[in-house]
Formats: sequence, C-alpha cells, structure tokens
Amino acid sequence: MTAPTLTNSFLEALGQRTGTKVEFYDPDGSHHGFPTFPYRYAPDGLATRRQLRAAGLRPNGQPVIAQILWRHRKQVRIAYLYRRDLAAPKRHATPAQLAVVAKMLLARRTCRHCGQLRDYYIPRSTGACLVCEPGGPR
Repeated sequence: MTAPTLTNSFLEALGQRTGTKVEFYDPDGSHHGFPTFPYRYAPDGLATRRQLRAAGLRPNGQPVIAQILWRHRKQVRIAYLYRRDLAAPKRHATPAQLAVVAKMLLARRTCRHCGQLRDYYIPRSTGACLVCEPGGPR
C-alpha cells in the first residue's frame, strides 16, 4: 500500500481562507522536525499505539511516522503515530507461557518460612508472610 498523505484538508483550507496558523500543524516537519498535527486532526491511516491496541494490532517494529501535540494543564503532550497498513495482529501468549506466569504468581503468594499459601502477595522486602514476619500479628 502507499503511505498516507500527511496533510489535513480542513486545516489547509482554514489557513488559506483566514490566514490563521494552527499552532501544532506542521505536516512537512519544518518547524517541529517531525510531521506534527494538533489533537484530533491526524490524517486517516495513522493511529497511536493505544488505537492500534484497541483494534487488535501492534506497530510491528515500524518507525514513528508523525506525532500529535496538544496542550494540557500548561504542558505540551505528545502521542506518536504509526501507519495502520503496516501494523500486524497482536501476538497472544502460548499456553506454556500462561502456565509459567501462573506458577510465578503462585510463588509470590507462598511464604518462604512457613510454606503457607496466602491470599496476598508476600512483601519482597522481608520475604515472609505477615504471620512469620517479625513484629507481625500472631
């Protein structure tokens, strides 16, 4: 597929019609060093990581192609954009990987001192459950 065009027709027309320059509209990257768009005005065919994840996709190692900038509480926030057509389906854990994670979580709930399985994760600082921990409830 071809790369999406990195312009926004609405913002282009606004600039030509009124002469108003939108603060974070820089489709060629001359000012910000990277193609930049204001919040909610990214071109079609581009998506953030969160949007890709919601669609069941992942960036698949592709480079960032553009960015979105906006102001929030006196700070400039940034979100990077990736091409949707180069994104790949999300990978899912295998049953063996899920089994290993379950064993690791079980080990975090087992006390090293008394060997009891607890309803909570054992604090890593002491390595003991709240019953075995010095100064804990008896």
